[in-house]
Amino acid sequence: MNIPAELFFTKDHEYCRVDGDIVTIGISDYAQEQLGDITYIELPEVGDSLSKGETFATVEAVKAASDTYMPISGEIVEINEELEDAPELVNQDCYAAGWIVKIKISDKSELETLMNADAYKASIG
Repeated sequence: MNIPAELFFTKDHEYCRVDGDIVTIGISDYAQEQLGDITYIELPEVGDSLSKGETFATVEAVKAASDTYMPISGEIVEINEELEDAPELVNQDCYAAGWIVKIKISDKSELETLMNADAYKASIG
């Protein structure tokens, strides 16, 4: 399983890619494999401010639907509108084309609660 080293992860399989104050969030390769073929993603609104742990999107797949939770607090500054017409991008390339939201981080110290790539690999064994 290819897990980019620069990412941070939650125990619920969301990932964060940090670029200054902007954080790109999506679900891990492991999560999309567990869900199977993704058919729909309910996206939040740009401008929504969400706290760590709040639901920010719902991912629906052939096998199941799953809520996704904010790994850190922040304001939604961009949503991946391509997912509205092509939710399968999450299955095809979850770490690049299949990202879900970008946020402006409100508390960088929350990043310290996330797993690095090696710890995440170990957690999914």
